[in-house]
Amino acid sequence: MAHISVTVDGTVYEDEVEPRLLLVHYLRDRLGLTGTPIGCDTSNCGTCTVELDGASVKSCTVLAVQADGGVVTTVQGLAKDGEWTDLQRAFHERHALQCGYCTPGMIMAARDLLRENPRPGPDEVRKALEGNLCRCTGYQNIVRAVLAVAEGKAASGERTSAQEVTA
Repeated sequence: MAHISVTVDGTVYEDEVEPRLLLVHYLRDRLGLTGTPIGCDTSNCGTCTVELDGASVKSCTVLAVQADGGVVTTVQGLAKDGEWTDLQRAFHERHALQCGYCTPGMIMAARDLLRENPRPGPDEVRKALEGNLCRCTGYQNIVRAVLAVAEGKAASGERTSAQEVTA
């Protein structure tokens, strides 16, 4: 067993874990944070994306011991006092989800993109999200939601036109 200390969604956890325990299983099984889904267990789908020390990572490829001393943010840690972030609101308002399975990973990857490039174009959004698979939406509304946040339209509810997305 290995001792770890990790801050997850603002709470410090001290635990003994098997050295081979994946971060996604630590979050879900040990901490009960089931908002981070387990998708493929091979890093292909991106549903398990979380932030580790400010960068998005696929938590099925990170061992819990690698997060020792780190700060993890899950999709469950984004809303403050019950208020969604602009990105969460944009996904909801622009119907950027259907079954919702990929949504946590898409939101976390989009946050990473917007932190690095606050004003991406449609192609940059697509490139940043290409490691996250969705089987329901066809991606157009996901791209619209991310662009809406980049353009400052998320809180106002303004729609991003299809022409802007396909440009």
